[in-house]
Amino acid sequence: MISGEKSGLVTIMIPWVLLDSATIPVDGGELRLYRRAEEFSIRIVGGGELMNSRVHGSEEALAELACARLAGRVRPRLLIGGLGMGYTLAAALKNLGSDGEVVVAELVAAVVEWNRGPLGALAGQPLADARAGAQVVDVARLLKAADQDYDAILLDVDNGPEGLTQRSNDWLYSAAGLNAAFSALRPGGVLGVWSAGPAPDFADRLRQRGFEVDEVRVRARGAVRKGAWHTLWLAGRNA
Repeated sequence: MISGEKSGLVTIMIPWVLLDSATIPVDGGELRLYRRAEEFSIRIVGGGELMNSRVHGSEEALAELACARLAGRVRPRLLIGGLGMGYTLAAALKNLGSDGEVVVAELVAAVVEWNRGPLGALAGQPLADARAGAQVVDVARLLKAADQDYDAILLDVDNGPEGLTQRSNDWLYSAAGLNAAFSALRPGGVLGVWSAGPAPDFADRLRQRGFEVDEVRVRARGAVRKGAWHTLWLAGRNA
C-alpha cells in the first residue's frame, strides 16, 4: 500500500493482517492477534492495543527484579498471571536456576496457542522449556487455593491495578486479592505487579496487607531506554 511521497521517496505502509481472534471468558469481549511483517499486536475490540512485540522491556524487568530477590533459593517456584507474548515467562526462566519452576495462568486458551504458534519465536519458545507449565485458568483461582506455595507471584494482568479489559480482574488488586497473594507466598517471597501507568494508592494498599513495597518506574522498551514509562511494584512478604 503506497501512502504517499516525500522528497521524491515513496513511503510504503505495510498493512496489519488479522491472524486470529478469541472470546475472553467471564466478562466477555474479544481479543485479536495481528501481524505486520515481523511485528505482532494483540488488541481488544473496542479497547485498543494491549501489547506489541516491539515493546516488552518492562515485562522482562518485572521478572528480572523479582528473580533477583530469590537468589540462592533452592527449587524456587513462581506463578505468573498473564502469559501475554511470553516475555515475562522467558525472563523468569533466564533468571532462575535449572531447578526452578514457573506456573503460568492464562485465562484465554487462544493466547496459549498463539504462544505455541506464531508468537513462540518472539521470546525464544519459553513454553517449550521443561521448567514452564501453562494452565488455562483465572490466576485468581490459583491464588485462592494456594497456601505458601510460591516464592514469587508476578501479575501482568489487564492494565495493572487500574483495569481496562475485565471487571473481574479488579479482585486481584483488592484487599481480598492482595491478602490471597500474601498467603500464597512463602516467607521471604515477592509479589511483582506490572502496570501501564501509575496507581497512586496501590503501594499503600500493599502495605496495609503486610507487604514491604518498592515502586519502580521502567521504560517500556527496556535497555534501549525508550518508550513510555511503566510502573512496577515489588512487594515482599518477610514473615
